[in-house]
Amino acid sequence: MNVKDAVAKRFQQLCKERNISLNELANLSGVTPSTLYSIMDERRRDISIVTIKKFCDGLEISLAEFFNDILFDKLEPEIK
Repeated sequence: MNVKDAVAKRFQQLCKERNISLNELANLSGVTPSTLYSIMDERRRDISIVTIKKFCDGLEISLAEFFNDILFDKLEPEIK
């Protein structure tokens, strides 16, 4: 799994745990729903740390809490 896919999956996990939709997460974060849905798009490869931070703020978690998940333990190398 690459880092972008892990980030998308992590947001899905967190929404499920909190019983909120992706649209609700976008609204909590002050980001347009289209931004969040573009992150979920498998064709998109890049995501900024600032965008991740906004979503973490909406979830009221730190970046450290976000990345403290097994999803990020064994990522594919980004340099190929």
